Amino acid sequence: MLDLLVILALLLLVFGTKKLRSIGSDLGAAVKGFKKAMAQDPSEPRPGQVKSDRPDAEFPEAALRRPSERDSA
Repeated sequence: MLDLLVILALLLLVFGTKKLRSIGSDLGAAVKGFKKAMAQDPSEPRPGQVKSDRPDAEFPEAALRRPSERDSA
């Protein structure tokens, strides 16, 4: 128990109260987002996800890439 208090005191000295508060809220938001993503049905599309029949739709830069000598050999 004493170890935990020492670690918390060191964190408070290193980061300060404002930085620790923002780190805590960011960590809480990340955990909340992770739980929401885990609860989401994997078969339904995510927001911003594009469904297409074309294989290069997800990676348009791959369609623009020219084959090099190494690729053609």
